[in-house]
Order: sequence, then structure tokens, then C-alpha cells
Amino acid sequence: MPALNVEFSDRELEDLRQIAKERGTSMKALVREAAAADIARHRALQEGAEAFRRFFASHADEFAAAFPEDEPHLRGQGRVA
Repeated sequence: MPALNVEFSDRELEDLRQIAKERGTSMKALVREAAAADIARHRALQEGAEAFRRFFASHADEFAAAFPEDEPHLRGQGRVA
């Protein structure tokens, strides 16, 4: 399995040791779990953003009618600052 060397400050390393000890796990498992959780969060955010883009695109006319002042071709026209 591919590996990655990660550098931590002395303080960070001590904190990791303490957290791993409190959780009854190894530092390696703790760091891997944190990285895996961040990857899962990132993927979920990407999927959510894509779902929003699809939804918005499929309802663009409805949004334009509901929020005409936000339409690009109307911005700045006839508005007093």
C-alpha cells in the first residue's frame, strides 16, 4: 500500500499521542481516520454542489422570474446607488 510521510510540530505530535491514547488507538490509525473523514467530506461537498448546479440549471427560468434583480442582464440598469 502506498504511504505518505507527514511532518508535525512537536506540539502537534504530542497532541496526537494524547488523543490516540484517550481513544485507545494508534497514532497511525488516528491520522488515517482523520484523513479518510476529510476525503469523505470533500466528496460529499462536491456531490452536493453538483446536485445544486443541476437543480439550479433545470429551474433557471423559475429562479429568473422569482429574482429578476439578480439576472446578469439587469444588473446595474435603472438602479440608484
